[in-house]
This record gives sequence, C-alpha cells and structure tokens, in this order.
Amino acid sequence: MRIFTRFCQIFRHFLTAPATPSRAHPQAGANALLLASCVVCAAAMAQSAQAVALPGVRLENPGQTAQSAVPVTFGQVFAAGDLPAGSRLLARTEDGQELPLQVDIKARHPDGSVRHALLSTILPVLPAGKTQTLALQAGPAGASSSATPARHTPAELLAGDFDAVVRVMLDGQVYTAAARPALASGRYRSWIDGPLVSEWLVNAPLLDPHGKAHPHLQVRYAIRDYADGRGTRVDVTVENDWAYEPGPRNYTYDVLVDIAGQNVYSKLALTQYHHTRWRKVFWRGTVPQVNVRSDTSYLIASRAVPNYDRHTFVSEWTLRDMGLAWHGPKTEPMATGLANPGMPTTGGRPDIGLIPAWGVTWLLSMDRRARDATLGTADLAGSWSIHYRDQKTDRPISVENYPYMTLLGHAGDTINPRTKKSEAFPDCLDCSNPNVADSAHMPAFNYLPYLLTGDYYQLEELQFWAMWCVFKTNPGYRGNIQGLIHRAQVRDQAWSLRNIAEAAYITPDDDVLKPQLLRLVENNLQWYNANYTNNPGANRLGINVDNAIEYNNKLGIAPWMDDFFTSAVGRLAELGFERALPLLRYKAGFPIARMTQENFCWIFGAAYSINVRATPEGPLYTDLGQAYLPSLRASYGERAEDISRLPCASPAMAQALKLRSGEMTGYAAETTGFPANMQPALAYSVDSGRDGAQQAWEVFSRRSVKPDYGPGPQFAIVPRTLK
Repeated sequence: MRIFTRFCQIFRHFLTAPATPSRAHPQAGANALLLASCVVCAAAMAQSAQAVALPGVRLENPGQTAQSAVPVTFGQVFAAGDLPAGSRLLARTEDGQELPLQVDIKARHPDGSVRHALLSTILPVLPAGKTQTLALQAGPAGASSSATPARHTPAELLAGDFDAVVRVMLDGQVYTAAARPALASGRYRSWIDGPLVSEWLVNAPLLDPHGKAHPHLQVRYAIRDYADGRGTRVDVTVENDWAYEPGPRNYTYDVLVDIAGQNVYSKLALTQYHHTRWRKVFWRGTVPQVNVRSDTSYLIASRAVPNYDRHTFVSEWTLRDMGLAWHGPKTEPMATGLANPGMPTTGGRPDIGLIPAWGVTWLLSMDRRARDATLGTADLAGSWSIHYRDQKTDRPISVENYPYMTLLGHAGDTINPRTKKSEAFPDCLDCSNPNVADSAHMPAFNYLPYLLTGDYYQLEELQFWAMWCVFKTNPGYRGNIQGLIHRAQVRDQAWSLRNIAEAAYITPDDDVLKPQLLRLVENNLQWYNANYTNNPGANRLGINVDNAIEYNNKLGIAPWMDDFFTSAVGRLAELGFERALPLLRYKAGFPIARMTQENFCWIFGAAYSINVRATPEGPLYTDLGQAYLPSLRASYGERAEDISRLPCASPAMAQALKLRSGEMTGYAAETTGFPANMQPALAYSVDSGRDGAQQAWEVFSRRSVKPDYGPGPQFAIVPRTLK
C-alpha cells in the first residue's frame, strides 16, 4: 500500500505540474481521469489502513442451555502499534453484526498505542455447546458504535434490594462488612467505568455490634454491574494483611456471605493465616456460562507471553486429568490448588518456569478446564503469608516508601537513617502457616490470569508477590531503596526478576506502583550490566557468579539454574526492557558454548553441575573447554578420563553412559529435565542475535531424545527469530 500511495503522489505531481509546450498532449482528459482514479484508490486504501484487523476472540458456551443477552468482560493485550492512540476498537460477530463494545484502557505502549485493556460486550445469543467468534478491528476515532455514552452508576443497582454482606463469627463476636453503605455514599473506586458495565472497588471494615472495626481482618468487594439488569458479579476478598498493625496473627472463624439477602457461601472454623487473603466470586442473577478463548497466536506474537511452541499437543487426557484434579479441599480458602504448598521442595514440578505448566496448558489449549484450574490456583496465591498492605496507601507495600523494611536481618538493619525510625514489621503472635513461600521456587501465579481477565484481585496479587521478592531480603543486601536482588540464589534472582518485570509491564499506567516497579527493573538491569555486560573484568563464560559457585566443593555451578536466569533476562528483553538485551547477549554465551564448543561435548551441556574453576579460590576458566574434564570427574569419577576420550555424541559414548546415541544427560525425556530447563535459555539466545546461537539451537534440535511437552509445556519455548 505504501508503494502504491507513493506512486500516486508522484503521478499526481506529474499530472498537475504547470503545462509547458513540450508537455502539452491531446490525452490530457485521459490523464485527468487516471489522476482521479488514483486519488480515489489511494483514499480508499488509506481508509482501509485506518481499520486494522485484529485477531478474533472465541466465546464458547460450554453448557447445555442456550443463552441470550450474555454479558462478558475479559482482558485483551495488544501488540505495539496495533491499536494506536485515538483509534476506536470495534467488535463484530461472524455474520457482520457490530456489537456494543466498552473498552477500558489500562496500559499503553511507549508509542501511545494500547497495550492492555478490559473489553466488555453483550452477546445477543450464545447457543448451547456452540462458539461465537468475535472479530476485533481497530478503526478511526469517528467509527460508529451502538453503545450509549452515559456512564453506568450504582444508582440502578441500589434502587433494588442489592447488598453484599460478609459476617465473621470470631471469639464469640459477630463482625459485619456490608458493601451497600459504601456504594450509597460514594466511598468506592472505579475499576471499570462505562455505559455497558461498571465495576466498583469497595473496602469494607469488619465492624462489631458497636461499630468498631476489627484491627486486622477486612473485606474488599469488587462489584461488577452490567446495565439494564443483565447481571451483577460480586467479587469478595477477606484479608488479614495490614503491614504495620500491631499483633498480627492467625485467626480461626466462621464465615457467612450473603448477596441480596441470600446466603451464597459459608464455612466453619476457617483458619486464615497471617498476611494472607482469600477470594470467592458470586453472581446475582443468571450466571453467564462463557469460556473466553483468546487468540493464542496473537498473544504470543504480541510478546506479552513467551514464544511457546504452538505445535505442542495438549491431549484430551491432560485436560481431563486437570479438570478432575480441580475439586475438593485443595480449591478452598487457604489451600494452594495445583501449586506445591511447600515451595522450597526441590525437584522438577509444574510450578517452575516462566509460566507454570497449568498456565501454559491454558494458553495453548484455551480449554475451560485448564482455565478453571489456572484461575483458581491464581486466586489461591493469597494463601501464602507474603501479603503486606500499607495502611497509609491502601496498596501493597513498597520498598520506596519503606526502604529499610525486611523479613530478614537484625533490628538495627531496619532503622531508617533519614527518619531515625524503625521500619521493622510488628512481631507476629501466632505465625504458623503450612504454606511456605520461597522466591527461589515461586510460580508466576497471576500474570497470565490478570492479562486475560483484567480482574483487580489478580493485579494486586501480582504486585504483592513482586514487592515481597524485594522487601523480604536484608536492606543492606538489596541496596535499600534500590531493591537489588543479586545477593540471592541464581534461581531466586531469575524468578524475582520475572515477577518484578511482568508486574511493571502490565500494571496500569495510572497506578502509583507502576513507576516504582519500573524503577526496580531498571535498578537491577543497571546493576547486572555494570557488573557483567559492561565490565571488562567479568567472566568470559557468560555465567552469573553471584551466589552461584556452590557445587562440587565450590568449584562448580548449576547450569540449569543459570539457564533460569538467562531465560528471565530474555523475558525482560521480550517485554521491551531495552537494558535487558545487552545483558541477554552476554548471558547467551554460556548456553551457546555448551552446545557448540569444540572441546566440550554438547551431550553434557545440560549436566546437573559444571565446574568453572580449578580451586575454590582460583580464577574462573576462560574457556568452557577447560571445564570439560573437571566436570566429568565431578560426575563420573574414575570413568571421566575414558569418557572424555570418546567421540562426542558417538554410539560409543552413548553406550558408556547407557544412553541412546545423541541423547543428552540430565533426564532428556522429562518435561522438567535439565535439557528442558536449558531450552528457553537457548531460544532467547537465538533471539538475542548473538553469533553462534543459531548453530547451537540446531545442535540442540537434532538431539535424539526430547520430551513430549503435552503433559507439561512450561519449558516448550522456541526462538522467535529462526532463519
């Protein structure tokens, strides 16, 4: 189109230039006709360019009953430039009918185009067991829309008998938290605001019969009301998470939840652990049965999620098992769903990866069973005692506001030299919790759920976990307000960097935590680049040495842990953090060398450990080939010399190792094996553009034994830039 438009511009200039005797021509009328045709065609093409086609969203009715006037709201991410500032988003059904569409923009790309928005519409009909495809299209700001301009306020809802009430019976006392008084008096914040639907965030203290609020327990409502009585969703969260309220502890209570006078939930003797929260969602009226099937290819192409291999086959058996697993006590408040309650537990498991296995299964299949398990487990991320809410801001606590707070260290470490006051948290009176958090093994619970639902609960969970990654450490280790994470285990650094960056990327632009999260990302990238990328004295192996050389009597590192870090850096580069790309290129040297170094056999590229120096106090090797025999000795003892003399990847080597020819060591067939851990690091290395990365990927791709990623696809990441 650009070439054609330029041709028209040149042609127009030629035809409309002042005539000279030498240019006079009897075909002037024909030329004018050509010019008019060119102008009309160019205008039509320009108008077409203003209406950019976007991927469709499939809305599935999984039930056996047809539905009409179906309200639906979901989160949608857009690639940079696809929905420019000032443009309008349109939605059409398969038969071309334009639907009313409300767009609540939450975050934008640096160029002003929309990054993330909440989309709401009303489906006229959704037949039983059928799927309706909704085509999204970006058009000019003046495009028509059937939605009325008036905002939807609580007035219509409050004209009836609506109320949401949580009652807690604790120590012989009844505490009540009601939503109606706050809505009626305007004590709410708007999360969704438009003519089709509005959502109001209400903070409701639990009051005793004398009107005194409980010091620790509180209720938060997110009330989503669709216009014209199409339905009301009531999102209830009970929190025990004030950061600086004296005497935090666990509480055991009975709880009742009523919506419009009807009991919708009750639980006896619920023990809520300190600094946790739990969530339940209810509907007043008919519950819409809609499974939103987002366009996986577009999500991946937008770079909002990693480049998971679309050829991964998620079987019906995997989805059935996931559906069967999602029931019973593991889905109730203070349980942990599909996640391991004891995060420090070692070994491969579905929790570990840039996105947990259950989340990638949902992403690749868009199946409702995977959706329910992923969103349910994300809700239960509130069950770990990592939630610290600032009483002053009413938001997750921030290291910029309290640079000397910590969960580790001595009392003296918490004194802020500027204020001369301690920023230590109050002593906990009863602080047991069987759910043990560990940032070296924490899943990415809430990023994908927030991306695809836009639920405020998921956003705050994402922020709670991101902030906890930073403030739990000793203030001196993290550079106080800088929030540096390099003093932790390498895998801890990886997952913490992932959490902070994803929170910074997707947090709404008007959120007070957005600039703080962005600064945390930049602070850490600056530190890594100063100490590795731009440091002439940095090791030539491309490894992260901070708290890393702990293996084989402090001679070796865990390459799989380093691969986690490399993949996390690749994730940041993918999200557009510019300082991550040079760091990624530096880090790419290590996985590339393990697959291509002439004097290091790639069969051992994903070994459990690799020696990187000859003595505990000696210098690091400058070449991976120097590490080959020492690493073999650490793993194979007296057999190392013989193994090292065998041709790399030969049948003789395979026989000596009791492997198949061309099979890598480290549980090559397992979805959580060490070669699988290596795969994302290699994929991002290719995307970094570093020399040798393509060759390394080709060697890796030709290995004889590979996992079937269908049952666990969290490491099934492939390069975006393969030639």
